[in-house]
Amino acid sequence: MKKFRADLHVHTVLSPCAEVEMIPPLIVQTALELNIDLIAITDHNASANVSAVQKAAAGSKLKVFPGMEVQTCEDVHLLCLFENINELEQWQNAVDKSLPDTLNRAEFFGEQYIVDEQGEYIRTEPRMLLTSTRFSIEDVFSQVNALGGLVIPAHVNRTTYGLFPTLGLLSDQWPILAFEISRHITPEKARANFPAIGRYPLIQSGDVHRLDEFIGTTIFKLEEPTMDEIRMALKNEGDRDVFIENMPDKLHP
Repeated sequence: MKKFRADLHVHTVLSPCAEVEMIPPLIVQTALELNIDLIAITDHNASANVSAVQKAAAGSKLKVFPGMEVQTCEDVHLLCLFENINELEQWQNAVDKSLPDTLNRAEFFGEQYIVDEQGEYIRTEPRMLLTSTRFSIEDVFSQVNALGGLVIPAHVNRTTYGLFPTLGLLSDQWPILAFEISRHITPEKARANFPAIGRYPLIQSGDVHRLDEFIGTTIFKLEEPTMDEIRMALKNEGDRDVFIENMPDKLHP
């Protein structure tokens, strides 16, 4: 087994409120400088910059998973991770139909840029992405799993869009494999504060909207960097595993 350092929640300039530095070549460069092996590009309800980051990482050791951070009708954020662009494109088509026909308020949320692998401007996304889809949490699990993807509730400890502060419950209808916690809490505190986490595996991500927000504290033990292997690690199958390294003190509240 090999160890892979991961940060599976990274935004680009397509996400509302992301800094202008979040362009493909700088994302890849920063991840490599921090010895991160796996990232997932997870823009808000959108995915148009995923392939550009994958192209920017081509030829390097960095594996870039296609993904999306979806906002459900309950105002909960879920990470949707896929093995390939084709699966993500099918999911994007469904998400597009579920979004309200509302224009982005760039003066408040910032512009939503689609760029190429060099970070050069292609166009601006006019729809408001920082909004809820019509999908319930159950809908997202059902549809993403049917496409071969993986759903992980995002930053479950956060008061805004986090599963536990927002809803305070779990449903048997959600086939949860793991939870993501934010950079500002330890696994021990998360389990103490939210007993429903129980024995579920945890990952930790930077929810990276700026380059200095990468953390890379999640370590996967895998045969190879694939979504199937990550699922096995979350289930602790076949010697695969996932754990969170001790965080630097500066990341704590």
